[in-house]
Amino acid sequence: MNKISLVGKTFEELKIIVSELGMPAFTAKQITEWLYKKRAFTIDMMSNISAKNRLILSEKYEIGRNNPVQMVESEDGTKKYLFKTESGHFIESVYIPDEDRATLCVSSQVGCKMGCTFCMTGKQGFIAQLTTSEIMNQIMSIPEAETLTNLVFMGMGEPFDNTLAMLHSLEILTADYGYAWSPRRITVSSIGLIPGMKVFLEKSNCHLAISLHTPFTQERLQLMPIEKSFPIAKVLEELRKHDFSKQRRVSFEYILFDGVNDTMRHAVELVKILKGIDCRVNLIRFHAIPGVALKSSGLEKMNFFRDYLTSNGVTATIRRSRGEDIFAACGMLSTLENEKTQDTIQTNN
Repeated sequence: MNKISLVGKTFEELKIIVSELGMPAFTAKQITEWLYKKRAFTIDMMSNISAKNRLILSEKYEIGRNNPVQMVESEDGTKKYLFKTESGHFIESVYIPDEDRATLCVSSQVGCKMGCTFCMTGKQGFIAQLTTSEIMNQIMSIPEAETLTNLVFMGMGEPFDNTLAMLHSLEILTADYGYAWSPRRITVSSIGLIPGMKVFLEKSNCHLAISLHTPFTQERLQLMPIEKSFPIAKVLEELRKHDFSKQRRVSFEYILFDGVNDTMRHAVELVKILKGIDCRVNLIRFHAIPGVALKSSGLEKMNFFRDYLTSNGVTATIRRSRGEDIFAACGMLSTLENEKTQDTIQTNN
């Protein structure tokens, strides 16, 4: 029988578990401390829980920590970690060190359903949802786990297509019983799935990033099929209901494609549609992927775009690319080749 992972369980879930196992109620607090404060690897390490109760707990449960199966390092210091999921698939996480910051880019799904034309994860297609345990394991099990200062849910998958698991992980990361991180250290990125976004905005205080990429409906539809179901105009309408003028931040991701979305017409319209939203636009260079004819705008166009937005009241910055040489940059995560390799190994065996 496969045992159930304790990592990823919220305090409320652990209270139910200890009650069902006939343990004292305070055991739930002890378990959360061992999981999220002391980062235990085994149930046997939980020394202030009786040997009898540890044995009862271990009959059905395990910690659920799994180290990455592979790491590749970029010439710029970025590291890409490969994890194997409970279902035998693979996901990637990216560790990005930068002076006084250490950011982990976390995945929320194996593959992705959204099918954006410029994204390798989208080309891989959707394979499986990650559990809260599998999301948390990425954060807890890299060698640099203790040094992390920031998290971005910008890895494989669409977080608001896996809202419950993502929200549970955010609770563990920000709750006093868990990591007790400030929500300002965490950013969740989405292409604009409104139902999940609304729940996130109501139940979390973490930052939000929306993938925009063009202000024009038909153009966005060609790049991002989600525009048909959740138009960017509706996304912006929802965002205008919330106050982002204080500590919580909303930003927009905008990959600049040469001759596609980098003209004056686009810059003017972008200023127009973002009017009234206290936000930042992150301009991103497109990282070429196989089978896609799109090309990145040159630095001159990117500088022009940034300067036009900023001079017209929309703060804009150009994001520095990291990890492109190891396919760890924005839009480049995919484990399709690893899936094929695993299938080959299983077939040969």
